[in-house]
Amino acid sequence: MIIRTILPAALSLPILLFAVFAEAASVSRSYSYFSIGGATLPELQDELTARGPTVKSTGRRHPGATEMQFVNRLDYGESKGKCRVSKASVTVKAKITLPRWTRPAGAAEDTRLIWGALAGDIKRHEESHVSIARAHARQMEVALLALPPQRTCAIAADKAQETIQRLLARHDAEQERFDRIERINFSDRMDRLIRYRIEQIESGRIKN
Repeated sequence: MIIRTILPAALSLPILLFAVFAEAASVSRSYSYFSIGGATLPELQDELTARGPTVKSTGRRHPGATEMQFVNRLDYGESKGKCRVSKASVTVKAKITLPRWTRPAGAAEDTRLIWGALAGDIKRHEESHVSIARAHARQMEVALLALPPQRTCAIAADKAQETIQRLLARHDAEQERFDRIERINFSDRMDRLIRYRIEQIESGRIKN
């Protein structure tokens, strides 16, 4: 589940008028964990529902969450009486929240098997949100540098803001589309993951 925020305000991205340049969007990640118990799959589900992070966009708790912050740094240059974005850098700051299971003494082996598949899927899902954000951040850098020169730097800054907001809306739509597809495919995906994990355990590649 994705949470997207913008620094420093909720409705606009900062335009910092100094030279910062990056050839591609950068990402910084930080991780936090919440503890759950449960000896059976229904108990695990109850724990995730009760203890998972609350996502503002849905008002519900989720098994995992990723909070995004997009930070744009732009430099403007003047030439022949016109102004344009001369350098652009977009950084995605991602705070990922994941579950950590404390296995009770009475937990069955099949619960551990299912948890291994489920925990891996939750982490993959949240990391995928970060990858989507990074791809859109790169697109934003390219689009900002491709903006045509304007009569003044103030107009150039306005055009940059319009571009940022348009691409952020596209980013949000893509993240929502990804979540919809993931929800639809969850059961089939878990079946494949559990079968794969069983094969890995039987082959000795991973421990049960």
